[in-house]
Amino acid sequence: MNAAAEFLRRSAEKAADLTHRQIIRRNMETYDVAAARGRTRFADWDAARERCAAIKHEAIENLDALLIQFEEKVLSRGGHVFWAENSAEAREYIAKLAGDRGVKRVVKSKSMVTEEIHLTPALEALGCEVVETDLGEYIVQLRNEPPYHIVTPAMHLSRVQIGELFREKLEGVTSDEPAELVAAARRKLRAAFFSAEMGISGANFLVADAGMVAISTNEGNGRLCTTLPRIHVVVTGIEKVIPRLRDLAYLWPVLATAGTGQPITTYSTLIGGPRTAGEIDGPEEFHVVLVDNGRSELLADVEQREVLRCIRCGACLNACPVYKQVGGHTYATTYQGPIGSVLTPHLRGHDFDHLSYASSLCGNCTSVCPVKIDLHHHLLHNRRNSVQADQRPPSERLGFRMWRWMMMSGSRFSQLAKLGKFGARVGKAIGIDPLKPWTSYHAAPELPRRSFRDLWKDGHV
Repeated sequence: MNAAAEFLRRSAEKAADLTHRQIIRRNMETYDVAAARGRTRFADWDAARERCAAIKHEAIENLDALLIQFEEKVLSRGGHVFWAENSAEAREYIAKLAGDRGVKRVVKSKSMVTEEIHLTPALEALGCEVVETDLGEYIVQLRNEPPYHIVTPAMHLSRVQIGELFREKLEGVTSDEPAELVAAARRKLRAAFFSAEMGISGANFLVADAGMVAISTNEGNGRLCTTLPRIHVVVTGIEKVIPRLRDLAYLWPVLATAGTGQPITTYSTLIGGPRTAGEIDGPEEFHVVLVDNGRSELLADVEQREVLRCIRCGACLNACPVYKQVGGHTYATTYQGPIGSVLTPHLRGHDFDHLSYASSLCGNCTSVCPVKIDLHHHLLHNRRNSVQADQRPPSERLGFRMWRWMMMSGSRFSQLAKLGKFGARVGKAIGIDPLKPWTSYHAAPELPRRSFRDLWKDGHV
């Protein structure tokens, strides 16, 4: 089954799962209230969005120079920078580093890029134990699932389901009370923090003029991952760079508000290199892996390069009516929802062109994007690209050619409309429903006896 057919299968399954839809609706409603409250803290939310969009636009337009500036700063403080053209190069660098240093246990802070490059299986193949330390990521890791959402990986699970999981996987869990569940996870994760030789994190931003990695978390696990192990590896996309340290004054609060509704995330951390003389904590080695993996090709596309502005807040997922119905796992991609539907065909090829059609084009994603990416128009651009690349099924291409031929003539349109209406009535009479794709989920429309065109000719309208 190809990716498009699998998407349709999963969509039908999840759309009919009322329990799943209830959980998602409740979580989305909670988010909507928090985000709306968060936006009121800004004197002018749209002006803040404009400012963040301008910062990211400047960064993308000067990506090469800013990345080199960032690298020079990191190297000057004793860090290492590796430029990975693709997922394989990134995995190989980190795996070799782990093997050379005798790493047996790795703790990971939340990172979507490590999901993108499939890092965990590569490290496990070497015999390393890899522990996700973000609570949501830890929950889905225990379930052997990928993250459900860019920001909230376990959004699809209820407290009862998490309680059942913890009773099965962890010791000392007797109820579904949040405090007890968190305490059980903390006991397990603390042991991992203090025994890990390598900590891996993502990066929310790479600050070029300071050579610093900016990380935002709400649980403190990011700081434990980056300070306790003797090796810290940052895995990040090249598009995360920003020009100046002062830009964080805009980006950090806007990211927090768009992502969770908070005024600022609980832990906002800047890291620039390994431990230096006189410092009592921090890693002995500091490595930054800059992942391209198709981003340069997108950067070369002047029309669509603004997609690289994305700061991974997840707001477009929460606003999308399609995502709310089918959920995150249906997409079968690292990045879900509108941003995933726009980005994935560029990163993973035409096998994922179908995602650009999984949209109502309502524009809600564009209206909530904190860096003002024109998401629904880029979905249209992707559809156009798919057609121009001759990636659509032959039956679809033939159908649109016939539709165009019919629409180019009023008389052809009228005659074929009558023929179609007649065919629908005949099919219904003999038990064949040509409208089944619609009537399987909706009431059948009543076909009028006379068309609007005929009524108009007779002067009845």
